[in-house]
Amino acid sequence: MAKTVRLEPIAQESSVETNGNLLSVLLNKDLDVLKECGGRGMCATCHIYVKEGTDSLTPISRREQRTLEVITSCKPDSRLACQARVTGEGVVVELPPGMYVNSLQDIEALVGRRAETNLLHPITGAVLVEEGKLITRSMLRQLADTATFKVGEYYTQSSKA
Repeated sequence: MAKTVRLEPIAQESSVETNGNLLSVLLNKDLDVLKECGGRGMCATCHIYVKEGTDSLTPISRREQRTLEVITSCKPDSRLACQARVTGEGVVVELPPGMYVNSLQDIEALVGRRAETNLLHPITGAVLVEEGKLITRSMLRQLADTATFKVGEYYTQSSKA
């Protein structure tokens, strides 16, 4: 039997089959979710906040907990949409503000413009460029020195561990 999930702050509702994950809800609404790890619970790109209905979701697994521990924007109500399965009614989730980036090339294409939203690291969820800030070449050099963007390599290494 289908359950209803509410997405905030976009004020939309979506149905999901019992025991379906929240990631399917996000994808059904055509939200731009990178799902970099392929739904294995190893990245931050489907990170959400559960505002209501925590008891209507499956418990957090050890893998999900380990991933949440490295997400800088993690809160007590954080979950990974790919891992949280809906078992009951009353689930309300909030989407974190920002856009995840895959590589410095994603940001490089925006040099000379202001970030329309926070640009987020795909593994940690850290804010790389704040909303409204001008994206400059010097900012890119600084990010290259401080941020590791070998996302594909990261997941390959993680799956071997």
